[in-house]
Amino acid sequence: MLFSLFSKIKRVTVFLIFMACLCIPLYSSAQYFDLKPHNKRQVIPFKLIRNMIVIQLNINDKGPFNFILDTGVGLMIITEPNLVDSINLTSKKTIKIPGLGEGDDAEAYITSTINLQIPGLISHDIVAAILKKDHFNLSNYIGMPIDGLLGYEFFSNLAVNVNFNDSTITVCRPADLRPFRNSSKLRISIEEHKPYLQSLVIYTNGKSKDSKLIIDLGAGHPISLENMIKNNGLPTKYIPANLGVGLNGAINGYLSRVDQVQLGKYTIKNILASFPESDNIPVGIIPRDGNLGLGLLKKFNVIFDYPDSVMYIKPNDYFNEPFEHDMSGLEYYASNDYKHIIISRVEPGSSADAVGLEKGDEIVTINLKPVSKMSLEEIDSLFKSKDGRNILLEIFHDSKYDNVILSLKRRI
Repeated sequence: MLFSLFSKIKRVTVFLIFMACLCIPLYSSAQYFDLKPHNKRQVIPFKLIRNMIVIQLNINDKGPFNFILDTGVGLMIITEPNLVDSINLTSKKTIKIPGLGEGDDAEAYITSTINLQIPGLISHDIVAAILKKDHFNLSNYIGMPIDGLLGYEFFSNLAVNVNFNDSTITVCRPADLRPFRNSSKLRISIEEHKPYLQSLVIYTNGKSKDSKLIIDLGAGHPISLENMIKNNGLPTKYIPANLGVGLNGAINGYLSRVDQVQLGKYTIKNILASFPESDNIPVGIIPRDGNLGLGLLKKFNVIFDYPDSVMYIKPNDYFNEPFEHDMSGLEYYASNDYKHIIISRVEPGSSADAVGLEKGDEIVTINLKPVSKMSLEEIDSLFKSKDGRNILLEIFHDSKYDNVILSLKRRI
């Protein structure tokens, strides 16, 4: 379930590879945020939901709107088509998007310059792509209204301190930055509007590789390694997995673990890792070995300083939490009113498969608690909680209600 979510987000990133090719003139002038005059720092609250950072902003004096903060996005994208009628656009240009759909479904608007309003900040020359149809259904997968993704523009000019302990983002000018005490300073490179770093990855067979990874706040997984199968084969213990849905269909691959990842002076061990099959690896402009997602990055408080090409990390309250995967075999999403939970996929051979759960079934209660009173985050935590734990589900299937006992099973 978690891996379907992050891949859902990465469908947007793949889409933006096409957008970057089509919209190179958009980058002819800088798009960035700055602090308001006489303001040295600004604190912005965020919500961490299903390993996604959600902030609120206004557009052209309308809002507030919910946006996912995503370093893997090089161009702001608005996924909610209805915003085109509510943010008072003076002009917009329509473009075709290869691989996304047919007819109007395969189109997006490129906006004129818009005014993005975040408290304490001023936006400069920012444009966005607005999908004519929401292909990604991020709201249903997050469990709350999501209007789009904000990436490079937010990070390009300011130092951005993401504190996962208190769910705040503090921004300042790089000249005013005070890094964490006793933190690790990592060199990064900004290429095609995205941040990369070099990290030593040690596999379970003892082999190691100095890997180039994109730093990807919009990916919910801990780490994805794109050339693992071709170069090293699979680890001894793995499970086939649906890693999500891309522009051209399902992204197939495997879920396993790597022994260690080295980030500066810190060693992170026994990490969940996804390995997409080679046919499913997107072809980008920048060669890379994979990406580092929020499932790992949230173990640190992080400062991004794009202008100086550095990142600072310091362990936080999440650092010692183990990496655990979903033990139910279920993928699910919230209905449009966010009060119903619908199963979108059942992993073959999983616990959910063993008790006969099917795509399209509705989960009504979990351990007698209505899902309408639970967040998707709570449900995720229950399904990752303990190997062998029994969970009572009330299911609506074929116009009737059934109770089933789901026994969680750790598979890797």
